Amino acid sequence: MDWYLAVLKNYAGFSGRARRKEFWMFALVSFVISIVLSIIGSLIGTDILYYIYSLAILIPSLAVGVRRLHDTSRSGWWLLIGLVPLVGFIVLIVFFASEGKQEPNQYGTNPKLAPQVG
Repeated sequence: MDWYLAVLKNYAGFSGRARRKEFWMFALVSFVISIVLSIIGSLIGTDILYYIYSLAILIPSLAVGVRRLHDTSRSGWWLLIGLVPLVGFIVLIVFFASEGKQEPNQYGTNPKLAPQVG
């Protein structure tokens, strides 16, 4: 849960780099929360909780995605490739799953060398 909260604390931080673990743990927790809210919504007859949550994590999701791309020495603009049907999504998954560059790049130092959150 610490990885999830760390991303939320860095709500709109588009600069720097994000480790794979930070990105994927945020994605996993967000997915689980979305599923739970969707189930609750179907039980009470409205999906408003799911939509509010989705809107609330939009900016942090974009920010951690950009930082993850920065860790692989790619510009945050690569997120736009996700707009290409099917192929874009697959390319982004590969980028997000790729190991970050060990050496410092134009986006900062290797986040694995920084103190761990969780």
